[in-house]
Amino acid sequence: MDSIVEGLRRAIPDEVLTQIEAWLERLEIGQYEQILSSPEARKLLFDEADVDGSKWSDGLFERLGALLSDRSKPGVQTVYFCIGYAALLAFLQSNVTGPPLPFSSAKLLVPVDVSSDRRRTQVFRQALLAGLGVDGIAAYKLTPNVELLCLAEVVFTNPAILKNVPGARLAKLRTAFMHQRLLSEPSSTLQTLLYEDLKLLADDVTSATSKDKSDGALHSDFLLERATIHIHHGYDKLALADVQQAAEVRGFQFALTGLLGKRTKFQEKETSQLVVLAKSADSSTTSQPSNGAEAADGEQVNGNGTTDIKQPENLDLNDDTLLESISFAAEPRGIPEIQALSSLPALLASLDPASQPQLDPLDSSILLALASSITNTSPNNGLTREETLPYATRVLEGGSSNWQVYTQALLVRSRIEGYKSRTVERGLLQLQALVDQVIADTADVTGKEGEHTANRDDTIAASTFLPKPKQSESAPVTERLRYIFQLASPTRWDLEAELAARWVSMGGLRSALEIYERLEMWAEAALCWAATEREDRATKIVRRQLYLPTSGEADVPGAEVEDEETWEGSARDPAPLDAPRLYCILGDIDQSTEMFEKAWEVSGQRYARAQRSLGRHYYSLRDYPKAADAYTKSLKVNQLNQQSWFALGCAQLELEAYPKAVESFSRCVQLDDTDAEAWSNLAAALLRIDPDGSPTIPQPVALDDDTEHPISTPSMASHIQKTHLDALSALKRAAKLKHDSPRIWDNVLTVAASLDPPDYISMLSALQRIVALRGPSEGEKAIDLPILRALVNNAIASSMTYDPTAPGVVRMTVRFVDDAVVPLITASAPLWQLVARLALWRRRPGSALEAEEKAWRAVTVQPGWETESEKRWDEVVEATVRLCEAYESLGPMERTEGMGVGEVVARDWKFKARSAVKGVMRRGKDSWEGTEGWGRLEGVTEGLKS
Repeated sequence: MDSIVEGLRRAIPDEVLTQIEAWLERLEIGQYEQILSSPEARKLLFDEADVDGSKWSDGLFERLGALLSDRSKPGVQTVYFCIGYAALLAFLQSNVTGPPLPFSSAKLLVPVDVSSDRRRTQVFRQALLAGLGVDGIAAYKLTPNVELLCLAEVVFTNPAILKNVPGARLAKLRTAFMHQRLLSEPSSTLQTLLYEDLKLLADDVTSATSKDKSDGALHSDFLLERATIHIHHGYDKLALADVQQAAEVRGFQFALTGLLGKRTKFQEKETSQLVVLAKSADSSTTSQPSNGAEAADGEQVNGNGTTDIKQPENLDLNDDTLLESISFAAEPRGIPEIQALSSLPALLASLDPASQPQLDPLDSSILLALASSITNTSPNNGLTREETLPYATRVLEGGSSNWQVYTQALLVRSRIEGYKSRTVERGLLQLQALVDQVIADTADVTGKEGEHTANRDDTIAASTFLPKPKQSESAPVTERLRYIFQLASPTRWDLEAELAARWVSMGGLRSALEIYERLEMWAEAALCWAATEREDRATKIVRRQLYLPTSGEADVPGAEVEDEETWEGSARDPAPLDAPRLYCILGDIDQSTEMFEKAWEVSGQRYARAQRSLGRHYYSLRDYPKAADAYTKSLKVNQLNQQSWFALGCAQLELEAYPKAVESFSRCVQLDDTDAEAWSNLAAALLRIDPDGSPTIPQPVALDDDTEHPISTPSMASHIQKTHLDALSALKRAAKLKHDSPRIWDNVLTVAASLDPPDYISMLSALQRIVALRGPSEGEKAIDLPILRALVNNAIASSMTYDPTAPGVVRMTVRFVDDAVVPLITASAPLWQLVARLALWRRRPGSALEAEEKAWRAVTVQPGWETESEKRWDEVVEATVRLCEAYESLGPMERTEGMGVGEVVARDWKFKARSAVKGVMRRGKDSWEGTEGWGRLEGVTEGLKS
């Protein structure tokens, strides 16, 4: 039962319910023709003055207001609500679900002078479609029965109905979302209206649920509908939260786990296979009727209690290697990667994965929405698709008591299978089968007497690959529409366009073009040619829609066109509904700013994409002022476009308008808090804002023990500290989102070191990550020496002795040096000296002396110091003197680590020191005897003798 109809029955008074019960029953059984042809509907609809489609909706709105002004009839508002809702459901039936409408909507709704003339009907509908365009974005030009949607919009925007009829706001939301889906791209104006209604509805649902805890169906329905709206607008994180909450409200238990089984025909050993275990809260049998009625074996129950529902055709895989479904082991065992079987609830752990109970249709919708959300939010890699496929498989293999839910499951599986070589063929054929099903179910009209007639008004002619199913093999309209708002199934032309895109991905360009041309999706056809480097064909297709032939004479529709025609005539008047988009495509192909400006002009300065294209063009030319201006104009129209805020912020960074850049990137991360680059750029802008408003570039504070910090005023210091802390928080968020970006971790390192006092924990974490990322390819060059020196200095200054059991940054620093730094050092003396210093502080003289020896060798093994320059000679001398001092101080100590604990570190330390000095003097005698460095070595030799 529809949640709106159910809510009406509960909310309206009994005396009103008696008056409208017949209307509600007609809605429930799908008798939309009776509702739309009723005397009440005729009072609203038929006015011979409304022959102009551009004014038809306005006339209906005024007439509806007059009809509802009589308050002596309390049920009249609900009656007209039923008329509007019937129009919406009939529109969905004719464009999304089928079966074919048994009536002509034009003859029922449109004045007879118009509906009796095919040409006038087309002009009338084109006017209605033009009125549906928002923000310069056009609705699909061949949308059938568009007058049904316009009637629904008129009814649900009436203030009296919105205020007094329960469920009217939800119906308005559903109508507006359908309107949004008709557009070629989301409109920010409609998006704002949708989310305003969502907020009001969320408050109402919360209030109703708090009053009646048993009203969980309304709550879960609303959550799933909101999730579909989130997914359409790209807010997949919000959608995922709503889907999970809906499952909690319904008490629906499911889990993605791993069980042993075989996936291929020749597989001998069972391996871990992903599977979704799920069971509805009220599921007690393997086949649960959707309305609670008992059904005979092998039958399914529809919304009316009949048992004639079948499932859409599920094509077999027919692969020579893969099994049709997983063959699970007799005793399944869990794997720890996803969710261990031992951690599952007892209800799920007891399920047989090969024979799970049938799910409630709403629970199946939850799994399908979850799969769609994961696919949209996660990166396009194989693991993600492997994780989403089991959700669709669970719905299909468990069977569904609802035709449309099963259809949606086939569509979701087809989308996922389109990326694997073994399943791509079945995925394409299944999508083709679904397209055939929808075409067969929506493109024809059956008369009242059952005779088959062509719908001459609104048919998109198409042949089907598979034969049309018999009526006994299909499902009634009530069953198809029961969960349509929770599924948001695509329209038939969207489904065909998806099929065309799939053909393009597989190289079937001709098949794709046939679909696009039949649907008159000229923009998509042009993009299809452009993708194959046939820009000339793409240009001709677009220009033909926008301009007259070169001769200037009007072309005949459907007539053959010479290949030499270039369509250089004047612009068509009136311009096509999607002219702004077509001009932008022409601009993209020709890189013409004139076309982008024309698109902006034709749309009445409302088509944000035109300015985005201009901004992108100017940015590529490094004309940042013009780019920033273009993006600013686009955002005045569409403030919810995250990519535009990001691009504007980048242009403002180039223009050194750092406060404005901070605002732009702040808006960017508010719209999408998972954009790592936006967080990183926000930090960059914050760091360049000075207290007086002038830009400044931060430098890390020198972190040696003898640092003298520059003098600054308290207010300036506090401002810098605050901006640096904000920047560090933003960078940490960016690094968390983009964990494998050394550049972002470098920025974290720099900003953490620039604080006063430095954030040593963040510094260490960033340095650890950078070494892990760059170390395998860059070796010791990946280690930031000043930062490591600062960390070592901090560890040594923290206490006189090292306590390896005390947690904190000191212990983490020591482990990092031992485990990550030491294995990477090859030729860096300063790094070995830091290692020696840290070892000495840890009371490990033996390790310290070994590190000093390696530091000396790192200097002396470098070629050329014997003759190249005195500077390099002095470096070798300094390293040798340091080594001798280390021998003298550490050699006599007792060893505290490794083998030989308690023994002297180096009994022959004098011999080793003299040998080191003699070796250096021997190699440098010819070039450097008599220099200051030579004298230092002689002094060291004399000291060793004494």
